[in-house]
Amino acid sequence: MVQNGEFTVADITRVLRKRWWIIPAFAVGCGALSVIVATQLPKKYASQTLVLVAKPTVPTEYVKPVVTEDLNQRLASMKEQILSRTRLEPVIEKLDLYHADRGKTHMEDLIERLRKAIEIAPLEPMPGTQDRSIPGFSVNVTFDSAQSAQQICIEITSMFMEQSARALEQQAIRTTSFIGQQLGEAKANLDEQDAKLAQFKRKYIGSLPEEGQANLSLLATLNSQLEANTQAVRQARQDKAFNESLWGQEETNWKSSQGEQSPETLAEQLRVQQDQLTAFESRYTAEHPDVIKAKNQIMELKKRLEGKPNGGNPSAGSLSAFDPPQIQQLHAKLRLDEINIADLTKLQTQIQDQIRLLEGRIQSSPIVEQQLKELTRNYQSALDFYNELLKKQQNSTMATDLAHQQEGEQFRVLDPPSLPIKPSFPKIQYFVGGGLGGGIALGLTVIYFLMLTDKTLHTDKEVEMYLKLPVLTSLPVLEVPFVSNGHRENLKPSIVERN
Repeated sequence: MVQNGEFTVADITRVLRKRWWIIPAFAVGCGALSVIVATQLPKKYASQTLVLVAKPTVPTEYVKPVVTEDLNQRLASMKEQILSRTRLEPVIEKLDLYHADRGKTHMEDLIERLRKAIEIAPLEPMPGTQDRSIPGFSVNVTFDSAQSAQQICIEITSMFMEQSARALEQQAIRTTSFIGQQLGEAKANLDEQDAKLAQFKRKYIGSLPEEGQANLSLLATLNSQLEANTQAVRQARQDKAFNESLWGQEETNWKSSQGEQSPETLAEQLRVQQDQLTAFESRYTAEHPDVIKAKNQIMELKKRLEGKPNGGNPSAGSLSAFDPPQIQQLHAKLRLDEINIADLTKLQTQIQDQIRLLEGRIQSSPIVEQQLKELTRNYQSALDFYNELLKKQQNSTMATDLAHQQEGEQFRVLDPPSLPIKPSFPKIQYFVGGGLGGGIALGLTVIYFLMLTDKTLHTDKEVEMYLKLPVLTSLPVLEVPFVSNGHRENLKPSIVERN
């Protein structure tokens, strides 16, 4: 008798000794039933193929791939595209799948059934390797027919191959086109910055930072020239004042001496000059300087004789051919002084203008330098961006060529889709094992419930617990076997358990 659901080893041993046959009976029965069920279930065939990801033949150090998306994401994206209605419906029509269910079942349901029959699983990378990208994936198709399963597996694998190659090529083309567009915009920006920089340098030529030291040196030189020119002007003006003083004195003395001469004296001078001209003409030609000078002096004396009757004097400061050499020399010096002063004054003005220009350039140099730095920085940024895009365009072009030549990353079929010989479902051994295991578990369950419902007393302790009285003695049970004619045989005492 079981008390409070607790079993002892003696209870378990007693029950198993009496009812051990329940476990093998249920095991054999369930195993046989599972075999019958397995033979009646529709058979499924599985076709498998293994696709590996082939690395690019050209190392990525030389040509960087334009597709940087993780292979797991790419595989998931391709899986969704391939298992879509657009891609699976043509497969159903091409291979004439679910022919018997075409008229009874909607196409969406057939596509869902085919989608469930296709299993795509990525391969795990080798443990211990640094590269954690998947090395490939497997395609497993389970279908009612072995040939159909193989054909579906071939179609799905071909779709993956084509989708991968097309995706890589399109991605490379789109990347190249996009980079080309960006490169054009970057070049236009670079040209604009270059034009701004060149215009700025032309506008502020002489005020640029690299010309600052030259401007300072030139300013020092111009200041020295201005000082020397100022001293030269001062000296020239002093010389002119001194020569004017001498010229005034000489002219005054000469005029005073000329004013005392009478017409007779002038006439005598005219006669002497005419005689001298006659002598010159007899010896020289008319182009000789002495002849020309004598003629000029004669003409001047004639003019003076014509003006003498009025008692007038020659105008002061006038220079004639008869002026003394001292006055003529002083007059020439005065003219040279005036020309020299005018040249020096003009040069002084030019030097002062150049100094003011240089000083303005030097004062504006910090502002110009700041603006130039900003323009140079913008130009350098545009140039770096353009060079970077140019390198990316070259790399993208090479990646596109690799995709065209099928030298980049590709899917390679390691094992072609198999033609299954044995069905993958149901597997008899699995059903038999499951039936036997289920039968054993069911037998043990039945034995457990039998033990729970057993109310018989088997030991003195159980009697005392049940009756709450002490046991004085116990009588064995005598079994008297009977023969078929109703006579008793020899009695053999035996102790039996009463149920």
